[in-house]
Amino acid sequence: MRLVFVLLAAAIFSQPLSAAEHQDTLEQIKQSGKVRIGFRENQPPMSFVDKDGKPAGYSIDLCVRIVNEVKNTLGRDDIGVEYVPVTSSNRFDALKDNTIDILCGATTKTIARGKLVDFTQLTFVTGASLLSMKETGVEGISALQGKKVGVSKRTTTLDALTEKLKESVSDAKVVPFDSTAAGMQALIKGEIDAFSADQVVLIGLVLTHEGDENFAIATDIFSFEPFALAVRRNDSDFRLLADTVLAQLNRSGQITPIYSKWFGKFTNKVPPLLQAMYVLNSTPE
Repeated sequence: MRLVFVLLAAAIFSQPLSAAEHQDTLEQIKQSGKVRIGFRENQPPMSFVDKDGKPAGYSIDLCVRIVNEVKNTLGRDDIGVEYVPVTSSNRFDALKDNTIDILCGATTKTIARGKLVDFTQLTFVTGASLLSMKETGVEGISALQGKKVGVSKRTTTLDALTEKLKESVSDAKVVPFDSTAAGMQALIKGEIDAFSADQVVLIGLVLTHEGDENFAIATDIFSFEPFALAVRRNDSDFRLLADTVLAQLNRSGQITPIYSKWFGKFTNKVPPLLQAMYVLNSTPE
């Protein structure tokens, strides 16, 4: 019996561990010489591919500064960046499977998602709204009666939209899409009457699309969407490094030029709720 126990124990402890299980992110970056940034390709102005084919956006700028701090921490100027496109469906799996090191986009921080990944401190605050063609002018949930409304799959907006339509006893038909880009095209073609997403994402879609004067964004929001960056669970050192960078940007006021860079065409004034978030996340050293 003792021999059986010893053999069983040896078999258990000899099982290979994945890189994510036995190696923290900073050590892995040190060995590989690169930071792998996961990003959504069609979530302007938070993360998207610009006209030159390069990743860009508010969240991307934050992650670039985190990479700079990684270089400082490791004492290495030769650390590179690999951008890895992800979708709403596989973005958390990409972290769990060790395909990316950090998720930079328009990701809402929730308790349920905290069971899958770890989140940094908040980076943005917004809420779900509705985008329509100007001639349709869908101003809110009540105006969706008898209409088709698109929304991206596996998003908190889908959950909030479904709940709000239920509360208003609406017969609106919800049409799920794989991406915001697909939803935008369906709206332009008249296949749906409105498209729902975080208001900041809708603003970005309009600002980066020709003929922006043809669209209308509802002023009301119907959910609370606190954005954050995501990292692998239980990697406190890498999460602390990211939080340190975000807190410094908030504390120094350098977050405001980043905001203006991506939202200046729409408004240079930081919304009160977002300004409060910046202040609350100005954690001292």
